[in-house]
Amino acid sequence: MRLFNTFMIAACSMFVLAGCTSAKQTECCSCPADKEMNIQLYSARDLIGSAEDYAENHEAVLKALAEMGYSGVEAAHYGDGKFYGVSPEQFKADVEAAGLKVVSSHTGHGLSDEELATGNISEALAWWDEALPAHKAAGMEYVVVPHIGQPNTLKELQVICDYFNAVGKKCKDLGMKFGYHNHAFEMEEIEGKIQIEYMLENTDPDLVFYQIDVYWAVYGHYSPADLFNKYPGRFALLHIKDKKEIGQSGMVGFDAVFGNAEVAGLEGYVVEVEGCRNEAALEGIRVSADYLRKAPFVKASYGK
Repeated sequence: MRLFNTFMIAACSMFVLAGCTSAKQTECCSCPADKEMNIQLYSARDLIGSAEDYAENHEAVLKALAEMGYSGVEAAHYGDGKFYGVSPEQFKADVEAAGLKVVSSHTGHGLSDEELATGNISEALAWWDEALPAHKAAGMEYVVVPHIGQPNTLKELQVICDYFNAVGKKCKDLGMKFGYHNHAFEMEEIEGKIQIEYMLENTDPDLVFYQIDVYWAVYGHYSPADLFNKYPGRFALLHIKDKKEIGQSGMVGFDAVFGNAEVAGLEGYVVEVEGCRNEAALEGIRVSADYLRKAPFVKASYGK
């Protein structure tokens, strides 16, 4: 059952706009994006996370995101050649109609136990032969696997690395970049090797980048800045995330994250507000935008 309808989404959008009447919030909404900030649409999953909700609410939600100062989006709902239940071309048009840009997508196809055991990934690769043209048509520059499942052995992890290299080659051939997004378990050891380090060392830098989720890295007791300096140039995108709104918990040292952006090879970042749900989602997204737009250590844009 849908939690919101068009009226309620419109009310949320009007609430964001209404905040601009105060001096305190004039700088954080209803103004052109002065920094290139992308937003992961999973942050608004309770509003547009299904095809039905997207059809009813996407115009108000996307407009509100643009008014908060976001400049681009990362999709999180791909299946059967469609994004949020619409064609790639329609999704791109919807996003651009709100004054935003399609930047990236979280999508993936996991490997079965048999594929991990045998290393035969041909069936999984065939899935990408259908999925990647849809991402290209939607205007994606980056395609990111958000989760692959936790391997049990280094042999299985090597199959995953080989898989990523193969998908990365397919992406490159289509003019896109392929990456992987971590959670906390990649900071743990398998057979004496830290998983994220093994993955970085066994994937081709020309084919695979890593979209480090800074919150999950810190949660897994690994400093993102240390990771950037140990493996320079491998992190084209970052997921900027906190326990709830960005910058509110004090858990993540965002100044150190952005202070090491150049060595990381950063080309852009994606905000994800995972902890704010339902009617609080847009407010959490707004607070996060406000924090990053005002943060002196966040540049207007990053190199490509």
